[in-house]
This record gives sequence, structure tokens and C-alpha cells, in this order.
Amino acid sequence: MALQWLILSYVVAAEVAIAVILTLPYPMLVKKRVVSLVALILQPAASIVAFAGFQLLDLYWKNEHRLMCSSEVCTATERDRYEKSIYKAQRNVVLCAAGILLYWCIFRICKYNKDLEHLEELEKRCKAE
Repeated sequence: MALQWLILSYVVAAEVAIAVILTLPYPMLVKKRVVSLVALILQPAASIVAFAGFQLLDLYWKNEHRLMCSSEVCTATERDRYEKSIYKAQRNVVLCAAGILLYWCIFRICKYNKDLEHLEELEKRCKAE
């Protein structure tokens, strides 16, 4: 069960690295090549949105059907196990949300750079006329 969260955490770490690389100031030629490379990676990487979404649904379902341990019948160990599972679920929700949000940020950064490149080409054509 922990393998899916390990994969998701690696993907989020890779998304953070890509977002940092995209936002660093580079010369225009390098920037265009980096953006085009990341844009090629974006379409197959869109599966992370679906994966994180399904994980969020799974967490929601588990939260709705979780056994409550709030009465005085619970032992200290059961209460600790319950609190630990709540903390893990909260961490995993943050991880899923970060994966989706970072994918969207990378997509918007690439789209912004492509639109900027297109506008620069239009400006060059207008100046040439």
C-alpha cells in the first residue's frame, strides 16, 4: 500500500524540480529548448492528475468508513493507532493536492512561455513589414 505514496512523492519531487528549472532565468535559446522539452513531457505526465484524483477519492472513502475511536472503551494503543492513521491521511491529501497543483503550474508556465514566444514572432513580423 505504501508503494503508491512513494511513487506519488517521487513524482511531486520531480514536478518541483521541473518547476524550479522552468522559472530560472536562462538565455532565450536555452529557455525555448527547456520549455519545448517539458511541453513534450507534459502530455504523458497528465496521468498524475488522474492518479492523484483517484488517491484522493480513496482517502475520502476510507475517511468516511473509518472506525471512530473517541469513546472511553478504546485503549491507548488503539487511540494512538487511530491518530497516526489520521495524520497519514492528512499528509497524503496534501501530497495529492501538491501533485495536482504543481502539474497545473508547470502547464501554465509552459503555456505562458509558448504564448510569449508566439507574440515575439508576431512583433518581429510586424516590424519587418
